[in-house]
Amino acid sequence: MARINDNYLKLKAGYLFPEISRRVKAFAEANPDAPIIKLGIGDVTEPLPEACRTAIIEATKEMGDRSTFKGYGPEQGYLWLREKIATQDFQARGCDIDASEIFISDGSKCDCGNILDIFGKDNKIAVTDPVYPVYVDTNVMAGNTGEINEKGEYEGLVYLPISAENNFTAEIPTEKVDLIYLCFPNNPTGATATKEHLQAWVNYAKEHQSIILFDAAYEAFISDPSLPHSIYEIEGAKDCAIEFRSFSKNAGFTGTRCALTVVPKNLTGKASDGSDVEIWKLWNRRQSTKFNGVSYVVQRGAEAVYSEAGVQQTKALISFYLENAKIICEKLTSAGIQVYGGTNAPYVWVKTPFNLSSWDFFDKLLQTTYVVGTPGSGFGAAGEGYFRISAFNTRENVNEAMKRITENFQA
Repeated sequence: MARINDNYLKLKAGYLFPEISRRVKAFAEANPDAPIIKLGIGDVTEPLPEACRTAIIEATKEMGDRSTFKGYGPEQGYLWLREKIATQDFQARGCDIDASEIFISDGSKCDCGNILDIFGKDNKIAVTDPVYPVYVDTNVMAGNTGEINEKGEYEGLVYLPISAENNFTAEIPTEKVDLIYLCFPNNPTGATATKEHLQAWVNYAKEHQSIILFDAAYEAFISDPSLPHSIYEIEGAKDCAIEFRSFSKNAGFTGTRCALTVVPKNLTGKASDGSDVEIWKLWNRRQSTKFNGVSYVVQRGAEAVYSEAGVQQTKALISFYLENAKIICEKLTSAGIQVYGGTNAPYVWVKTPFNLSSWDFFDKLLQTTYVVGTPGSGFGAAGEGYFRISAFNTRENVNEAMKRITENFQA
């Protein structure tokens, strides 16, 4: 009989977002006329930028002509896209990142999990709490944890609580850890990190020969010029960090699928015999073996993000969602509800009113206002008593959702 991977049996009953979908579906079936507004998952609503759509159409036409048809592309991504990314996203900010260190993929969520393929089972891994669930669940699947306890924490992981008390920025651990997941602007809290804070993490990682897995999926929403967009703006980061980025939120590629991972060529890890091994070579081997690359058509669409028109159109998209976040913050604050984030990030982290638990507030909000958000406890034990609201929606829906909430939840 075929054996399964028992590590999957350690996972909680359901991944956070499928559980939300289950509850919403049950409510909708029982209340078919309820006008539900979903401000839960971070899915975009606005159309792809025109520049991207035009580029995709032209690339599709190329695929209809034998002379311009493209078959398998390079697993690492086409060089013309990687060069644009290197020049405009990194080198323009003073980051010494070469196109050869950039790998194009179909999602930063995928890469955050897939990166574990190249790391051993005896690493001590640190995550923030609350945390994007993918970081934890993929480590469970990979066998890097023990069982889950009554608080929802897995044995073998080092949890770094983030809260209003520490401004939602995790303190440097006192113990040695090997892999460190950091996400800024933060999902779910919307918090940002200063250069000084990231420098402290880089210094720690270099001292302990750790590797930072830096998720910068929301960097485009940073409007404060003093805040870093990339870990590589920090001195020494190329020696200790891998960065993940995505076209999903800045250019609306959630349904089109394109992202990237940066692996510096000088970054190394230890083999079991104590020798140094280049991480870049391992990731390149992994991608060449398990991945056939992002489609030519989609990469042409992503390339258009860097055109003059694409830059302006993506800025407009980002401004639109940031204005949504501003409306959410202002309306909830006026109702006496405490909010965090939402300034340099598309997420608003809400303190649940009336001392309701995260899931109780979820259910009450759904039942009384027909609005869907995300329970903070689904992101970890320290998320209990909080609630995430996404700014990714239409202006009409955001205004209507805030109207309903403020009418029903005056704290």
